[in-house]
Amino acid sequence: MKSLKVLDVTLRDGGCVNNFKFGQTYMEKILAAQEASGVDVIEMGYIDDKNGSECGRTQYINEQVITECILKNKKPGVTYVAMMDYGKFDVDKLQPRTEDSIDGIRMAFHKKNRLDMIPLGKKIIEKGYQFYIQPMITLRYSDAELLELINLVNTELPDASGFYIVDSFGEMRPNDMNRVLNLVDHNLIPSMTLGFHSHNNLQMSYSNAIALLQFPTNRDLMLDSSIMGMGKGAGNLNTELLLEHLNLYYGKNYQIAPLLEVIDKVINQLHSEYYWGYAVEYYLSSANHCTPSYASHFYNKHMLPIDQVGELLGMIAEEKKISFDKNYAEEIYRQYNESKSVDDTQVVKDLTSEFAERKVLLVAPGKSVGQAVDKIKELSEDKNMVVIGLNSTLDMPFDYLLTTRTDIYEKAVAEGKSVIVPSSVSKGGRGNVKILNYSNWIEVDDRTHDSSAVIALNLLKACGVKEVLLAGFDGFSIDINENYYDPNMRYPVNAEQAERRNRYYKGFINKIKESGIAISFVTPSLYE
Repeated sequence: MKSLKVLDVTLRDGGCVNNFKFGQTYMEKILAAQEASGVDVIEMGYIDDKNGSECGRTQYINEQVITECILKNKKPGVTYVAMMDYGKFDVDKLQPRTEDSIDGIRMAFHKKNRLDMIPLGKKIIEKGYQFYIQPMITLRYSDAELLELINLVNTELPDASGFYIVDSFGEMRPNDMNRVLNLVDHNLIPSMTLGFHSHNNLQMSYSNAIALLQFPTNRDLMLDSSIMGMGKGAGNLNTELLLEHLNLYYGKNYQIAPLLEVIDKVINQLHSEYYWGYAVEYYLSSANHCTPSYASHFYNKHMLPIDQVGELLGMIAEEKKISFDKNYAEEIYRQYNESKSVDDTQVVKDLTSEFAERKVLLVAPGKSVGQAVDKIKELSEDKNMVVIGLNSTLDMPFDYLLTTRTDIYEKAVAEGKSVIVPSSVSKGGRGNVKILNYSNWIEVDDRTHDSSAVIALNLLKACGVKEVLLAGFDGFSIDINENYYDPNMRYPVNAEQAERRNRYYKGFINKIKESGIAISFVTPSLYE
């Protein structure tokens, strides 16, 4: 290679983790560490005139606020850039570059917008900015399409500062790197820098970066990375690891200590609140060649075994894989579960006869039930009380166990327990199993609500039950140790997820009350 530069994307790609809400203090500390490390290019964040802010976030309303908010003193020798997604900022509003402003713009675009990107790139270059071409999900281009784009860049944007291979879904393997590198390097004009941006879904970011470094080329190269790999989903190539490698084998003199210090004082705090890094759902997203947002969406429901999350990802239509569509995700989630439909008319009649004129105690798996076992047992001695465990692993003589989890269902059936289960979990009940038709008992708004609590309360309403007692309906906390008494059921939830779930269940329980059912809480609850 002629020269090699490192572009740190922490403030931009890292911002995808926390909605860019670093806050002014953390933004300044991260920038100071980047500058002290000697990285060649620093990406300050996104420019987005609809979702951007004027300060405190690294998603900016325009390029001018970057200078006003954080880039008050530029370090000599460092190039400062920002990213712009195609269609999310009016390039005509971009002010001409000055000595105090950012130096360059990186434009990310989908394949369908590759031709429309060209005139925007020209305008950006005319205004004095370096321009970097970021064809997202480069693997989605056929060889012919990629050659078409490269030829267009060579003729229409020869003054662009760089052309990138972008592994948006973290799905590239060594053979992919070899094919795309050869194709781009042999056809892109020699004067243009070749860049590589990766995601770590398959834990291949580091090895793919090494493959680029070892690739025989005479052109300038640029590698993207972020501190501690901070980035959406599985994250990115780690800046601290890359810089050490370049120091050891490529004669560089980057400073690692400032990065380790900011990891200790800033990034670790962010990581404890906003998780990123390898996870099996991100592996599945790469294996199914789709944005990891689908995998996160399905997995974070905590309703399906991980193998069924993989089956759901395999159902996504090819044209939908590139960008996350929540409504579409919910639609295929319901289709997947509703495909296992049954006629539950007789089951509901039987349960109505059994529950009529009786009180029902629902025992959810909240942490509080661990301290309320004696109280629950006392209530269950009431001959007029039906006790139903909800996804419960408590060793208690429930009249029924209503479960939406395959593992709990299979164990309960093996033990001969009386089980109520939706058809999404089992179509072939036997013995003491009563199967409910999944679609009859769920709630649907902008999301699909199909938890055991929702199904149980809707069922009791249909059965004419007039009084329900709730135990273990604690509500959700960002402290994983406060969610569920059984450690095997604990999944991390972030602040947004906890708040959304608590708001929904409080509203849902109030709606059940308004239908004429008296509801009381046996254990403390955020839903009271």
